[in-house]
Amino acid sequence: MERPSYLQKYMFDWEMLDVVVGGKSALDTKNFLGPMSSMDQVNQFLKGYGLDPSDHVTKAELFGNFQEAMQFIKRYFLKEGNPDGLDLKLPNSLLMISDIGQLFLMATDDTPQKREDKLWAEIILKVMHTIMHTDKDLRSNYFNIVQTQIFDRFYKYIFRNENDKLFVGVKGSENIVSLVDFETKSKKTRESVIIKLLHKAENVAEELFDRVGVRFVTNSRLDTLRVIRFLLEKNIVIPHNNKPSRAINTMIDLNRFKVGHQRVIKMALRNNLSEERFVSAMEREIQECQTRSELNEKNKFTSKSYQSIQFTCRQLIEYKNPFLQEFNDLRRIAKNLNSDENELARRVLNMDISLVARDIRFFYPYEIQIVDQDTFRENSQGEASHQEYKRSQVQSAMKRVFKAMIEHKKIIL
Repeated sequence: MERPSYLQKYMFDWEMLDVVVGGKSALDTKNFLGPMSSMDQVNQFLKGYGLDPSDHVTKAELFGNFQEAMQFIKRYFLKEGNPDGLDLKLPNSLLMISDIGQLFLMATDDTPQKREDKLWAEIILKVMHTIMHTDKDLRSNYFNIVQTQIFDRFYKYIFRNENDKLFVGVKGSENIVSLVDFETKSKKTRESVIIKLLHKAENVAEELFDRVGVRFVTNSRLDTLRVIRFLLEKNIVIPHNNKPSRAINTMIDLNRFKVGHQRVIKMALRNNLSEERFVSAMEREIQECQTRSELNEKNKFTSKSYQSIQFTCRQLIEYKNPFLQEFNDLRRIAKNLNSDENELARRVLNMDISLVARDIRFFYPYEIQIVDQDTFRENSQGEASHQEYKRSQVQSAMKRVFKAMIEHKKIIL
């Protein structure tokens, strides 16, 4: 029976529909790319992606991403760079590629004998795609300004007394909280960003919320809440700008502690407790209100034994373009010159600067973590350590990117 010609108009790529409307990541599809059988189709895809395949700089950048992706895979996902990696080698077919279009055609070649080459090409393209999103995050251009403006809000209230003890609060007042340590996370390394993106469903750099962060380590568990109280009181943290889905508390059951807190308050009023006795009673109460040790559903790589209070804030960053300031100074000089006789002055005064970025304001996310010293010590040991956390991330990213290859070669992990 002859197939009706109109049927083609009603055929769907179900996997890509699932990506667009079903919440699935393109990294988890059976075929990372749709069918491409010619360089013209490859070029059309690249144009749709936002790249100009005829631009020599763009082509060179893409080829550089290709080379970086192969080196990244060898370092993190294969045994030659990582003892926990896969015992595989990049095929010679990849090493022979001289034009990035060849990689796309390889990734869409469904010839049975070219199956492994196709899988390898898809793996490389997944990592390249992630590298692209890492490099093209516009906000990274303002990172130094972001760090300065965020950290300055905290440094303003961090100080040491004459005995070299660390505090957060208003120096010279009673509104202070003793600290064991205060740390800032200045910036994730490039490779850490790529690994994190490779195991995130969103797979875009804009969805990383912990590129900038601070950590408070307090003497006691009660002081963790007192630090939050101070940050709110001084408007360092504006709750309305926080990201609710990023709030994590695996230390204190607040509902239970609210009841105990009221009980101790009433006891203090009834018995006229000294501050020392009041704090001791409150510490005993808060120790009884630990959260249940369950796997953190928001981050599957966090150990069950890892405890912390952490939340993501968003700060409004103000950026003043230094070029514009210098250009305005140059214009003032040009105005004092005779523009009829001075060609340079005339051109400077006639320049259209309407499209030059002026003052820019944007919200930037950063993470605050607060733990007491005993919890911090426990977090730093055993399987709850940061090294184990990073290892789990790498393993997850490897299994995700290599899923089809692992199944094809029947590799047992």
